[in-house]
Amino acid sequence: MTRPLIDLNELARRENEQTEWKENVADIDDVVATLSAFANDLQNLGGGYVVCGVAETRDEHGFPTLARAGLPASRMREVEGTVMTRCRERVSPPITPLVEQLATEDPQRRILVFVQPATGTAHTFRRRSDGAKHFVRVSHSTIEARNGVLRELLVRKGALEPWDRRPCNGATEADLDLIALRDALQRMGAFSAEQGLQPYLSPDYSLSAFVPPLLAAEPLTGVLRPRNFAMLLFGRNTHRFIPGAVSFFSIYPGTDRSDPHAERHELDGNLFEQARRLQELLDIQSYTAFDKTDPTSPNVIKYPQRALYEAMGNALAHRDYEQTDPTRLTVFSDRIEIASPGPLPSGVDLAALRRGEAPPKWRNQALAWFFSRMQLAQGEGQGIPTILRSMREEGNPPPRFDADDIRVVCTLPAHPRHAALQELRSAEQALALGEIERARVRVEGVLENDPLNFRAIQLFAEIHQARRDPAAVAAWVRRHRDEIGALPPPVLLQLAEAIGGSEHDRPIIVDLLSRAARGRLEERELRRIVVAMSKAKDDESALDLIERQMLEHPEWRSNPSLLQLRGDSNIGLAKRCRDMATKPEVARATKARAWRDFHTYLDLAERDLRAALAHSVDQYLSEQIQRNIDYLEQLRRDNQPPQRRAARRR
Repeated sequence: MTRPLIDLNELARRENEQTEWKENVADIDDVVATLSAFANDLQNLGGGYVVCGVAETRDEHGFPTLARAGLPASRMREVEGTVMTRCRERVSPPITPLVEQLATEDPQRRILVFVQPATGTAHTFRRRSDGAKHFVRVSHSTIEARNGVLRELLVRKGALEPWDRRPCNGATEADLDLIALRDALQRMGAFSAEQGLQPYLSPDYSLSAFVPPLLAAEPLTGVLRPRNFAMLLFGRNTHRFIPGAVSFFSIYPGTDRSDPHAERHELDGNLFEQARRLQELLDIQSYTAFDKTDPTSPNVIKYPQRALYEAMGNALAHRDYEQTDPTRLTVFSDRIEIASPGPLPSGVDLAALRRGEAPPKWRNQALAWFFSRMQLAQGEGQGIPTILRSMREEGNPPPRFDADDIRVVCTLPAHPRHAALQELRSAEQALALGEIERARVRVEGVLENDPLNFRAIQLFAEIHQARRDPAAVAAWVRRHRDEIGALPPPVLLQLAEAIGGSEHDRPIIVDLLSRAARGRLEERELRRIVVAMSKAKDDESALDLIERQMLEHPEWRSNPSLLQLRGDSNIGLAKRCRDMATKPEVARATKARAWRDFHTYLDLAERDLRAALAHSVDQYLSEQIQRNIDYLEQLRRDNQPPQRRAARRR
């Protein structure tokens, strides 16, 4: 007796996708449907086996084992004959599985095995009461191939051209944006000014072996129609021909979609335009937070830009465009979800995808090629590993990948340190709504864990300004006086403004402003600091600061706002000299010196104010400068030194 070609123990160790166990063969149509599914071989496993007369069970330890009951001779002949007949008559194109009989311990019973190799065509099977249907093997079940699964099967078997390569129904060459095409070719280094665009519009010219020509000629009419990928990349009004070719970018302030104050951007246009706009919107989310409490890594970004770009590029390039749903990018306070319509391509295992170990699989090969050449996505099979690596290197939690029959979702969690930023945004919103106490609680909660969080300190100052409680700000500054030198000038200035003009707290204000005045300042910051110094009656420091900044910025010497501020500071010094000169207990020589300096400061102030008026082009500023000049002249008239008043009386 020849040795059997099939080892049941070996089959039991194989994946369930390749073996179907039938103990009693109650429904022969089930056997034939499974054989046609093995012939279709959607999972690319090479075919499979239907074993009749064997049941797969579990032993007392829970391990799989086989119950080899077998079939009697009459039943075996009936099953074999009926199966082979139906494979010829009801399967189209017909299939001819191999048949083998295996002995059992009972000499009156045998096991019947049908072996069906994969074929190069897509087969249908017609049950007695149904029409012809395509069947495929998914996991250990035989199911009817429908919708995307059926399209995938037909494409794999060559019965249907891949969707992105098919001509776009209704579109013509005139629906292509030739400027967009030229720009893309130039960016790829494939455009020749001598040849122009005409070669690329030929139905016989392709850019690569991976990409068919942009246009296809109809067989009967010869009309040139853009292929679907060409319309997606270079089409005008693309969504008119491909309704799913749109993207929604939504921003929710919380962790779910319940907040009514959402922001949404609806993006159409070709995919290159959508990708560029989405990159701009994602860049806003990929900002950096500073955390002084971690000197080893003070700067952290909320999301790695590379991970955001890869996830977005994958969603646009590999989605199912036969679905009319848009590509959705949704920003929450703690994560970004990127949803791509359509299931995973067949043969891609979700667990392997999550590990970054899934083999390369193109749903839209032409799109993927262009996205790679335009550097909107990584090369073949590199996208998911790049996302995983980028998130890991930046300290973010790992991304999450989920998939069902409707969509594939990539979720990118925010860096944990940005949780504090969400509290601050909530405080900002509460402050804007007038809920000052709620804002105070949230901000002080952040400061407890991160006492030098810049934005939290600024909000702390804003909140206590709204509460009219400068004492709380002054008390905070006193507690952290040895540490506030690390704060940037705008934060120090905000603290000084929140404390106000209290004489009791003047030393604190002067110290804050002197720290804020160090280094190179923007013009707006300089103006605010000078005004705060003047309110704190520290005009000397204000003048010194303006002079230093004008030396660093010579172009500011003709700035009317700064000239006005310097003039105001000189007026402030003149008033202090007047106050000194009018004190009865002051010596005569001191009074004379004070009156002399009073007029000197007024002269300097007048020079600056008239220069500011000459350079001003703003009506409101000019009116304010003129009022200051009028006030200066009034000071002169009302505050003459004693000898001048006596001379006037004579």
